[in-house]
Amino acid sequence: MLELAYPWAFALLPLPILVWWLLPARRESVQAVRVPFFKAFAEASGAAPREGAVVLRRSFLQIFAAVLTWGLIVAALAKPEWIGEPIEKTDAARDVMLAIDISGSMDEKDFAAPDGNRLRRIDAVKQVVGDFIDRREGDRIGLSVFGTRADVQVPFTQDLRTARTLLESIEVGMAGPHTALGDAIGLAIRTFEVSEVEQRLLIVLTDGSDTGSLMTPINAAEIAQRKGVETYTVGVGDPDGRGEDRVDFATLEQIAERASGRFFGAGDLAGLETIYARIDELVPKQIKTVSYRPRQTLVHWPAGAMVVLVIFTYLLLLAVYRRRPSDG
Repeated sequence: MLELAYPWAFALLPLPILVWWLLPARRESVQAVRVPFFKAFAEASGAAPREGAVVLRRSFLQIFAAVLTWGLIVAALAKPEWIGEPIEKTDAARDVMLAIDISGSMDEKDFAAPDGNRLRRIDAVKQVVGDFIDRREGDRIGLSVFGTRADVQVPFTQDLRTARTLLESIEVGMAGPHTALGDAIGLAIRTFEVSEVEQRLLIVLTDGSDTGSLMTPINAAEIAQRKGVETYTVGVGDPDGRGEDRVDFATLEQIAERASGRFFGAGDLAGLETIYARIDELVPKQIKTVSYRPRQTLVHWPAGAMVVLVIFTYLLLLAVYRRRPSDG
């Protein structure tokens, strides 16, 4: 579809007429004698004609070319554009960070699968979290892992396939044997600081209690709440265990409460799947669609036609002048 960016430019079309009317060329009436074959007569007499001795008249070709040239200049000033078909682009409406505990206890083979087999905790988490990632089309997914330290495994991305692949590559103990839960939340907050998306969701999955983070989990949750990071916590370990193998459900509940989220506890694969389905219901997938039409400028067409017209007219007038009789 053809559109004009500045259609008001066509108001300039009568400008040459206005100039001709308001600022006419200087005219002077003098007595003169019209002599045929003026050029030959001047050469024979040896006199040089003075200014005004020859009155030039504009030909139809000159007038036509001038009018058409001005029309093309105005058309170029109007900036014609070709508007293409609408193109829809899907942008992320929300950033989701998955913080996964990979401390030594995640190697425990105590997760009950539907077929009766026992899975390692980390394998069960990979399976369920991977399915959750596959359903996040329209969101940007980030993945962080934590043990003794917290690291970003996948920065925020809409490439869900790559995120799923890097999830499968994590292994127990990659970040150390302990559980720095507070540091994991703090790292997620720092990661969200570079995000321009307003809706921010953090899901923390752990099977242990915090052991020596630089920032306590409760303080980290309060900061997350101030930063607008909605935090959901998932406990997958044994709340009756001892030491680092004991999941501190009470702390996880406080974290979720302080950060405007929810807490969930799971002891088997079916329970973990239910938790992530519930999170899907609580925070449904959101997609922001932006539609635009590509614009291609066509200014070069009237501008190029104007240049060609001027050159062609000049060459044509030059050829006509040279073919006139030398004594005419």
